[in-house]
Amino acid sequence: MSPLNSMQDIKQNIEAQRDQIFTQLKEIVAFNSVHSEPKLLEDYAGAANWTRDALQNAGFEVSEFLAEDGTTNFIGTRKGAADAPKVLLYSHFDVVPSGPLDLWDTNPFELTERDAGHGTRWYGRGAADCKGNLIMHLAALRAVEASGNTNLNLTFVVEGSEEMGGGALSALIKEKPELFDADVILIADSGNAAVGIPTLTTTLRGGGQVTVTINTLEGAVHSGQYGGAAPDAVAALVRVLDTLRDEHGRTVIDGVNTTANWEGAPYNPDTFRSDAGILDGVDIMGNGDNPASMLWSRPAISITGFTSTPVAEALNAVPATASAKLNLRVPAGLEANEVAEKLKDHLIKHTPWGAKITVEIDDINQPFSTDITGPAMSTLASCLSTAYDGKELATEGSGGSIPLCTELMELNPNAELALYGVEEPLTVIHSANESVDPNEIRDIATAEALFLLNYAK
Repeated sequence: MSPLNSMQDIKQNIEAQRDQIFTQLKEIVAFNSVHSEPKLLEDYAGAANWTRDALQNAGFEVSEFLAEDGTTNFIGTRKGAADAPKVLLYSHFDVVPSGPLDLWDTNPFELTERDAGHGTRWYGRGAADCKGNLIMHLAALRAVEASGNTNLNLTFVVEGSEEMGGGALSALIKEKPELFDADVILIADSGNAAVGIPTLTTTLRGGGQVTVTINTLEGAVHSGQYGGAAPDAVAALVRVLDTLRDEHGRTVIDGVNTTANWEGAPYNPDTFRSDAGILDGVDIMGNGDNPASMLWSRPAISITGFTSTPVAEALNAVPATASAKLNLRVPAGLEANEVAEKLKDHLIKHTPWGAKITVEIDDINQPFSTDITGPAMSTLASCLSTAYDGKELATEGSGGSIPLCTELMELNPNAELALYGVEEPLTVIHSANESVDPNEIRDIATAEALFLLNYAK
């Protein structure tokens, strides 16, 4: 057995890569690689070129797939022994928009190392989601190579439109399913329950987008002349939306079970309060129900947009129309289309005063759950625990949706799938000041290298 097969040697190898890891992450974070944004085509292309070169430098034979919507997806292959398992690695190089730059403490496209009260962290858009996971894979593969390499057959999929949609990878899976043949699927697009706690994500919420519009008048009318008797569209919409929660903030949808409890480890309420940034004195929803149940076992509805007259343009008029965008999240065990239709029925049923309501449903995706009791996942769980100095593995759900997981498992029904990575609550992915703990990159890469070196044996 090569000396690098020991956890400590592998971790030391990856620790010695820290400057290289930082440099690689700095290089790819520099690209504002938002998919489908015309003003950012040069940045997107730069990130794609960087990814192609990185895969080739890691010893993969790389195929590039350019979709009509401009998406670039990469599939790298590296052959091992003919009878060895086929392992698929995944991450993505696109990012969500940075948002207002004045909310960032430093330039989101210049990876910056600093201690902001949580130890040394690296700050930048995509530092964790998901460029940090891409760099983690590369670091693990270098450690594997330093240990004499693996006999596993590797496929490395790097997606270019995970965040902003487009469906290019889904279409490629349908068109060329043979490219995604796998016995083990390692999705690095998640992370630990907390820094230093090795974690596998076992469920993902599905969901969809729901747009609800209410009309009450042919046009806005003077509030002095008509207010009080004329039906206010904003008030009607507010009343409808209020029926979607009980007095303690729990989601309510007629005909849908919204009271299930999470069977895994609970989510400490104080930790959740800190992770979510809840203001002092503001209640966690649920009146004592554990946040894990609210997050991972029950449907949830967030009002993500509301349209009426902007406050700065307010007139003394009764509004004739109002709209809201609802983000629906559906836990494993429920069917997303059915829940969305129940939500539509609920909204229509609870509309007051005979107001005219329209409900549009888009972007439905199904929830997902994975079994981690098989031989590959048991090995990975052991590797994660070992990489974190013997700490017990945690399992958790995730509120995010990754349709790719379902698609790959439908294609490979006998495969085992793991969802993990360098993200954890302090990374605040999709928000200003996104960051990654470099030790999380080191330790997740250590676990992955251990798995790649030992599973085939």
